[in-house]
Amino acid sequence: MKDTLLTALNMSGKLLLEYFNKQIEAKRKESQSSVVTEADLKSDSVIVSLIENKFPDHNIISEEGGFRNKSSKYTWVIDPLDGTSNFAAKIPWFGILICLFEGEEPVMGGAYLPVFDILYFAERGKGSFRNGIPITLKQSKGLTDSLIAFSVDYTDDEIFLNKGIDLYKFIIKNSRNIRSTNSLFDFIYVAEGKFGGCINLYTKIWDISALGLIISEAGGIMNDISGNKIKFVFNKDIVNVNYPVVAGSSQVYESLREFLIHTFISQE
Repeated sequence: MKDTLLTALNMSGKLLLEYFNKQIEAKRKESQSSVVTEADLKSDSVIVSLIENKFPDHNIISEEGGFRNKSSKYTWVIDPLDGTSNFAAKIPWFGILICLFEGEEPVMGGAYLPVFDILYFAERGKGSFRNGIPITLKQSKGLTDSLIAFSVDYTDDEIFLNKGIDLYKFIIKNSRNIRSTNSLFDFIYVAEGKFGGCINLYTKIWDISALGLIISEAGGIMNDISGNKIKFVFNKDIVNVNYPVVAGSSQVYESLREFLIHTFISQE
């Protein structure tokens, strides 16, 4: 299964590079913040075909194909092109994410940045790796000395959006500064210790499952916005569930936790 995961990442990466920096149409999905291109669909097809050929009885959840439920204890979760808006704008902040679950727990996760030819891989209990070299999140910087990634998408929920704006103000006042690619790069930079933390108020299971494993195995934390462990429940609604998340070093996470609890729980 590890070989299949790594092969799928590399195959998809080569395909995406064939489309990158070329004129490509981005079609709107749920909102102006959510788009899809031919490259997303082709990448999804390549990855799904490989997995179905190797493990025909396994479940698959993909951003473009939904939930293929075969009642297996194993589920592959796929984002065939994370950062589609960046990709369509010819910005190299994009990649591929694949996570393998056993039951409802992630056991392997990979992220590939094809423009830079960097592959991240984590296995539960065995650590995180960058092109085969172990990575460990250093715990030396606090919130004040850290760059924090913050991302939010279009929403009709004015109350939740206003809470996000309050959080944005808090980060501005208490961190070194804010950065954002609104893609896997933000989380990868947390795992590598380049960003002290990352907050994204709109993610789906395929956006965060592999990255959460990579971050945790590197020594970091990823929880939901209320400070609880993220729970994935594999039912027919899983593809529609939004997961507002916060990730970072333990020091940065603790600096944010009280404000997050006050903002997203106490005001409910």
